[in-house]
Amino acid sequence: MSRRGAVLFGLLSVVWGLPYLFIRVAVEHLDPAVVVGVRTALAAVVLLPFAVRGRMLRPVLARWPWVLAFAVVEIVVPFWLLTWAELRLTSSLTGLLVAAVPLLAAVLGVLLRLPDRIRPGVADDRRRLLGLLVGVAGVAALVGVDLRGGDLVAALAVLGAAFGYAVGPVLVARRLGDLPGLGLTLVAMGVTALGYLPWTIARWPSGADRSVPWRAWASVAALGVVCSAVAFLLFFALIAEVGPGRTTVITYLNPVVAAALGVGLLDERVTAGMLVGFPLVLLGSWLATRRSRGVTAGDPPAPTRGRGRQRPPRGPATAAPRP
Repeated sequence: MSRRGAVLFGLLSVVWGLPYLFIRVAVEHLDPAVVVGVRTALAAVVLLPFAVRGRMLRPVLARWPWVLAFAVVEIVVPFWLLTWAELRLTSSLTGLLVAAVPLLAAVLGVLLRLPDRIRPGVADDRRRLLGLLVGVAGVAALVGVDLRGGDLVAALAVLGAAFGYAVGPVLVARRLGDLPGLGLTLVAMGVTALGYLPWTIARWPSGADRSVPWRAWASVAALGVVCSAVAFLLFFALIAEVGPGRTTVITYLNPVVAAALGVGLLDERVTAGMLVGFPLVLLGSWLATRRSRGVTAGDPPAPTRGRGRQRPPRGPATAAPRP
């Protein structure tokens, strides 16, 4: 990897590990709908000049029904589920649970019979099936060892968001594969901001709630500008520098950054479930998303968010978690 690629990789690992920390700070004083609405609006504003300059909007808008569906499964629902869940869960645990995205993507690959799916009858894929089982055991440890009652509901909400992140690349691969990734991201962010506008207005702090501390607003601003807009720009630059296959390794670093920030800056405790479950999730994800020998070079691994005008993924097995 070149020096530039290493720098981009390190920056993106941190940037996509930060959102859980910022969400946790923001929801202590702001409604989740306000956090999501302002975050996506800021991201759309920052990305707009880049998409306009690259003439990326017209082809995306021409495919608006599928773009809308992508926005719903990739941003509208997952962003709210994650933000709501952090009313009850620590930022570190939320980040670790999102690491289940590759496992859910592997399951979808089997259900939808995608090219890179796990084939239990193929000898080379038995290791991938074992990885899927190991990963599921890791998720069960994360959810079951430390959580009770309402916390369990919140954990299921995070897994629901992870499922949306696994569905998104399938939709891109089948219906939106020829669209520019940055334009698709911009429109999805803009649609989300507009969709949340009524709730953002209704839940906007008023009266006694007007005294929202600056750190909450700063966290929302960081979510929109840094963790969404700038992250996507870094993401596309990294793909251009090192290729989509190597970019997906970031999947395994984001949750580690999220956990380290939560423990180090928010004094969140390291639990037995985290120590047991997260290594199993990582191991299972790595095994379950290894490519089969029978998959041809025409099915290159690729990240989920698109990559400019290059061909997107044909399957979700390499889906990367993104908060």
